[in-house]
Amino acid sequence: MKEEMSKMDWKRYRATFQEDAVKILHLLSLEEKVSLMSGAMTQAEVRAAILKTRKTHYNEIPYKAGGLPEYNIEAIRFADGTRGVVCGRGKATCFPVTVMRGASFDIELEEKIGRAIADEVLEAGANLFAGVCVNLPYHPGWGRAQESYGEDSCLLGEMGAALVRGVQETGVIACVKHFAFNSMENARFDVNISCDKRTEREVFLPHFKKCIDAGAGAVMSSYNSYLGKMCGQNHYLLQQVLKQEWGFDGFVMSDFNWGMKDTIEAANSGQDLEMPNTYYYGERLVRAVEEGFVPEEKIDESALRIIRTVLAHQNLISEKWKGNTEKLHADLALQSAREGITLLRNENHVLPMRGEKAQGRIAVLGYLAERENTGDKGSSQVYPPYVVTILQGIIKAAPNAEIIYYIGKSASHCKRLARNADNVIIVAGNDYRDEGEYVSEEMDELYSAHMGGDRVDGLCLKERDFSVITAVSEVREDAIVVLMGGGPFILTDWQDKTGAILMSYYPGMEGGTAVGEVLFGSVNPSGKLPFVIPKKEKNLPDIQRNTTQQTYEYSHGYVLLHEKRISPLYPFGFGLSYTKFQLCEVRIWFEAVGEKKDNIEKKSGCKQTIHVNSEGRICANVRLKNTGTDAGAEVIQMYIGTPGILRAFSRVSLQPEEEKNVNIFCDVQSIKKYDEKTNSFFLEKKTYEVAIGTDSNCAVTVHTQT
Repeated sequence: MKEEMSKMDWKRYRATFQEDAVKILHLLSLEEKVSLMSGAMTQAEVRAAILKTRKTHYNEIPYKAGGLPEYNIEAIRFADGTRGVVCGRGKATCFPVTVMRGASFDIELEEKIGRAIADEVLEAGANLFAGVCVNLPYHPGWGRAQESYGEDSCLLGEMGAALVRGVQETGVIACVKHFAFNSMENARFDVNISCDKRTEREVFLPHFKKCIDAGAGAVMSSYNSYLGKMCGQNHYLLQQVLKQEWGFDGFVMSDFNWGMKDTIEAANSGQDLEMPNTYYYGERLVRAVEEGFVPEEKIDESALRIIRTVLAHQNLISEKWKGNTEKLHADLALQSAREGITLLRNENHVLPMRGEKAQGRIAVLGYLAERENTGDKGSSQVYPPYVVTILQGIIKAAPNAEIIYYIGKSASHCKRLARNADNVIIVAGNDYRDEGEYVSEEMDELYSAHMGGDRVDGLCLKERDFSVITAVSEVREDAIVVLMGGGPFILTDWQDKTGAILMSYYPGMEGGTAVGEVLFGSVNPSGKLPFVIPKKEKNLPDIQRNTTQQTYEYSHGYVLLHEKRISPLYPFGFGLSYTKFQLCEVRIWFEAVGEKKDNIEKKSGCKQTIHVNSEGRICANVRLKNTGTDAGAEVIQMYIGTPGILRAFSRVSLQPEEEKNVNIFCDVQSIKKYDEKTNSFFLEKKTYEVAIGTDSNCAVTVHTQT
């Protein structure tokens, strides 16, 4: 049944409740229909939770909206997230942040995580999970980049769709956010984003469409404006693109409190639900209808969407959910952390620390080593029963070693400890104060102090961490640096002073365990960078963090560097392993719809030109072999075009000396161009460059700049 549910045609399933939904709709008064479109919380309740003036945190209880029990319509019960369920205290599993799960490139695992989250959503008394975040970071300094899967639309779409399938398997409504163009945090309430139509349709919207095609039942609009209109009341985005062109049959909700500002414009533009409280809808919306500013047909459409979706999903919950058999999914959180940890550097095989290396004196340096550093403390904060710190994970993984910990305040003391140690581990990076959901001091009505926001000071390490690395490098150059953060760091100034660099992101409640296992070799790292790491921050797109106007260009991230022929420090999709993999045979071909497979020419080699002249798919077959002595996992990646853009990938696990045939495919729909004159996609019938490899550099011919 799990396989059947994951492939379920949600639009068709929800349509089977259309007749019942229409019957109910016809029984409702205008006031009752509008009540379905309105959040049921009060501003005082939400404000007190955020201010922590009550003994409850934000969304500790599900936030309700709508609901008419007398008509058998349950309330929408909202649970926030991205790395787990926000509701409750000491009960929810804190998974690694979304960007770390993106680093796993593991679609099947993400679907499992979705199913686990759905269990905990229902256990908390909610029926909607608003944690499918697929915003594309135009610049990695976005404060909430940690809440998304990375910088690439293909990766965002595949992983986001997997989470949708997993969450909805038991009937929980998956809510995709923030629609759309939301990747500036400090200016999120004021900024207007603009881009050309081709950039809009080929770069910033495809991953949202994949989540809609996967059956998502709800979409949350974003705070920012697009082309001069707030996204929460943007007729073009909500009505034309989402509902008409894409055929979205669920409902749209506003982002909280400030996600809409005009009753009439929001309702006429396709905003179905005001969250989490009622201000612009409710009585104001009833009056707007009575005075002729909003047609009642618009109210009927929104109410019908909500009724149909709630009836369909509640029916499935009643059928499928028998109670959470596993109160905590810690093992799944651990697996996710293991798969996401990314090894960037490993000079002279400093890692893993096995045998004698695990039994000597190990100096652990850095403020973050002993911190419960699970990421942002805004609306995505999860409250698990425990968190394993990196220091605890190291102690657990090396029981026979002498572990000496120092916070790192004195550079000279760090140097002394490093000189007398057999191995040195430095834990560096960011926490919730450096990046995350922006909480402004000016918003004193809701918040008490500034925290989070965009990385306005740049992508380098703080002086606190840089001074520790520099001091240690004066006595040894084999230190191991474990980085924590939601995006890339500029490593150019210090990486050559170290022996190994491990990216641990914000690894969740079991993150310390996973880091310890990787450092000491019981787990082989297999994460791949979900973003490029440039040598210089100036290689990235120009962005003004506190502006009211920002243009997004077509290229960003690794695509921009490829376009400019600039060599990255570490390419997108890159990650080392303790074992070695070999692509023994690669065959690439185009398979037209209806073409007999016996007639297809299959070209050998990792990089080929393939002529595409009809509907069909570009295919590759790879024979992958593990030629090392450790079990491990590799990610086969397909890049198409010039510059090459990721279009397909497959994660493969292999035992030592094992080999497997791996097939990956890209439907031509993914490579079609958007014609701004006809407002439609078309296939360029031409020869395409197709590259197969294990990071984005496989698609690059030569770099001419640094």
